[in-house]
Amino acid sequence: MSLTQDTAADGLYGLLAEFSSPETLLQACEKVRDRGMSAWDAHTPFPIHGLEKAMGLKRSIIPLFVLVLGLGGAAIGMLMQWWIATKAYPLVISGKPLFSWPAFVPVAFECGVLGGALGAVFGFLGQARLPQHNHALFNSENFERVTDDGFFISVEAADPNFDREETEQWLLDLGATRVEAIAP
Repeated sequence: MSLTQDTAADGLYGLLAEFSSPETLLQACEKVRDRGMSAWDAHTPFPIHGLEKAMGLKRSIIPLFVLVLGLGGAAIGMLMQWWIATKAYPLVISGKPLFSWPAFVPVAFECGVLGGALGAVFGFLGQARLPQHNHALFNSENFERVTDDGFFISVEAADPNFDREETEQWLLDLGATRVEAIAP
C-alpha cells in the first residue's frame, strides 16, 4: 500500500505548524526546502521579503502566458482586419490599397493588450489552482490567525517524505509553537 493510500485511510490531509515570528518561519522554510519536501506551503498575513528564496520557488510561468496570448491577440486582430478589408468587404477608398497596415495597428495593439490581460488572469487562475471552494486548512481554527498574526507551514500527507510522527517532531524541533493534524 502506498503512502498516499495509507494517509487517505487515516483521514489526514497533513500537518499545520505555527511559528511565532517571520524570522523563525523563514529559517524553518529553508530547512523544509533542504529536507526535500515537495508538497508544502508557507502561509503569512503579509508578504515576507526572501520567502520565495527560502521556499525554493521557481520563477513563475505567468509571463509566458501573457506573452503568448498577447502576441496571439495582436495577430488575430491584424488577421481579422486583413480579412475584412481584403476578402469580406473590399472597398477601394481614395485609391488606397485594400490592406493598409498602418491603419490597422491600433486595433491589433488593443487586441494584443486584451490577449495579454486574459493570459495574466487565466494563467494566474491555472497556476493557483483556482477556484477552489474549500481547502482542508480551513477546517483548522488556528489557521484563521493567518490573516491577522499567524505564521504557518503546512505539509501535505501526499509528500513522499512525509511520516506523521517524524514530521511532527521535526517541525517542533524547527521552532514551531504548535503542530496540528489536519483532516481532509
